Amino acid sequence: MDTNTAESRPPENPVRQRALRVVAIGGGTGLSTLLKGLKHFVLWPSETSTEPDFPSIRDLSAIVTVSDDGGSSGRLRKELNMLPPGDIRNCIVALSEDEALLSKLFRHRFEKGSGLEGHSFGNLFLAALTSLTSDFSEAVRLSSEILLTRGHIYPATTSNIELEALMEDGTRVRGETRITASKGRIRELFLVPPDVGPMPQTLEAIASADLITIGPGSLFTSLIPNLLVRGIARAIVESPASKVYICNLMTQANESLGMTAADHIRALNAHAQKQIFDYALINRTPASEELQAKYATEGACQIVDDLEAIEALGVVPVLGDYLEEAGVARHNTTRVARDLMHLVAQPPRSARAR
Repeated sequence: MDTNTAESRPPENPVRQRALRVVAIGGGTGLSTLLKGLKHFVLWPSETSTEPDFPSIRDLSAIVTVSDDGGSSGRLRKELNMLPPGDIRNCIVALSEDEALLSKLFRHRFEKGSGLEGHSFGNLFLAALTSLTSDFSEAVRLSSEILLTRGHIYPATTSNIELEALMEDGTRVRGETRITASKGRIRELFLVPPDVGPMPQTLEAIASADLITIGPGSLFTSLIPNLLVRGIARAIVESPASKVYICNLMTQANESLGMTAADHIRALNAHAQKQIFDYALINRTPASEELQAKYATEGACQIVDDLEAIEALGVVPVLGDYLEEAGVARHNTTRVARDLMHLVAQPPRSARAR
């Protein structure tokens, strides 16, 4: 992470000496990737920190979008009239002990079988618990207990919602799957029905947080839907926490082609109807020629880090080597998590590269 020189850094912040409350907001693989890094700072009461130069996390909460209508989640949603479990399942697995057999079991996807093919065991497990408890959020809580997760996981809302996008040409597209497949540019996103509320625990977690993160993840189908749930955006703004946007690495076909890092922040602010962020974590590592060529086939490329435009929005850009290549572009979860902890423990005056 690029911060000030040692001479200009502020004195040791007392926040380093206490455990933090952290709220991570998002969906898709982006949120679960982030949680894998953050969970290593969450300590059980009997544990001591292996990172003495960083604060620990006393309470980690993930707020997860629930608008998926495709794949296994979409099938269970339609057939059982339940909330889509896929993103929630990924977060449960991310916060569990990776070496545990139950964690691997939750990720198992059936490759054949009438009615089973394409379903993951974790989705079916959540469906069964929802049926037993008649409460999806309770099913999530129980699943988290079974897998000994190092955090709490809350659906952004327990209402059955759909996404609707107003496109630049004036047409409207309903449903997450159709939105992501659309060729047009999205002007504005809506929830259907529009006035849905969050779980009380979600607002409580946001109000008491020391750090709130949004991203990485698909801008219009993983991040913005959370901000449209009644009360969440306002709670974020009113929280005393440091608010950090974790910028995507690449633009995304049908969601953010041609959008810069500042454009992403503007879109989030516009849908929240508030100025949200204090900081933005921005990758500075160039992608390999092979990876660039792969994304270019979809018209995608690395997101432009227009730092002056970000600063003009009142947001401090924090630069780091966050790109990790594994056939696709992924955030290096360890570096992101460490920089987030450093940011809260010792806020820089300016994090722009010198």
